[in-house]
Amino acid sequence: MKKLLIVSMFFFALILLAACGSDEGTDNASNGEEGSEDLLTQLKEEGTVTVGFANEAPYAYQEDGELKGAAVDIAQAVFKEMGIEKVESKLADFGQLIPGLNAGKFDVITAGMAIKPDRCENADFGAPEMQYGEGLIVQKGNPLDIHSYADIAANPDITVSVMAGATEVEFLKQMGVSEDQIQTASDIPGTFSAVASGRADATTGTEMTVKMALKSAGNDKLEFVEDFEQPDIDGIPSYGAAAFHLDNDKLREAYNEQLAKLKEDGTVKKLLEANGFSAEGNSVPADITTEAICSGEIK
Repeated sequence: MKKLLIVSMFFFALILLAACGSDEGTDNASNGEEGSEDLLTQLKEEGTVTVGFANEAPYAYQEDGELKGAAVDIAQAVFKEMGIEKVESKLADFGQLIPGLNAGKFDVITAGMAIKPDRCENADFGAPEMQYGEGLIVQKGNPLDIHSYADIAANPDITVSVMAGATEVEFLKQMGVSEDQIQTASDIPGTFSAVASGRADATTGTEMTVKMALKSAGNDKLEFVEDFEQPDIDGIPSYGAAAFHLDNDKLREAYNEQLAKLKEDGTVKKLLEANGFSAEGNSVPADITTEAICSGEIK
């Protein structure tokens, strides 16, 4: 009986050790760093990466079934250097990009998304790829001589049309534009219509978005203000970057490594310019880092 008890205790100890070993293995497998290394390896082996994007030219958009845009071109160039040739795209509403990333629908987001401290809590941004500010559209000839938000604030008779829910509403208010000067429309074509018909004197939005929208609209009653003075407020300029799942450190680091090389050899500037951006004005200064933006040091 005594021998039987000892043998039973021995086997129980073995089972307990095995169970502990199994738990440790499970924890390691779910560890973010190891999981990210597995994803990087998987993408390289498959040669395919899935990217989430929102339809907003010229950052990332779909045309004739093909994914295009500055953010797309930069991402494709980077992944090619990483040995990942094929980019599969998935369209999503802008507000669903980070949730989709965290749900595993995408391996990466490439939409020129602005790095912001609150977004940094839910996604890991790569190094900044582009910078951009605001743009202003006025009636042809700029009859009221508007070149800044300050000009709008200084003349209470000027009205500006803005897409409902856009950040520009708060930007205008911060620059002293009164609420009764601000109209809203459901979309960018609606704001253009307001200015072209004389119901508003100007409209504003993200620089390249309104510039490209005007080009597509072909409305000869309107013009883009080339010498627009960017407002000196938090959030301007914005810095766009690819974004990764919080657990995918290895993938993000590998991406950043190749991105740095493409910045250094001038490829990123060429890709920006090819998509209508300014090679100099929209390139990110070397001292701007994702860490500084996420921490709020750069606003």
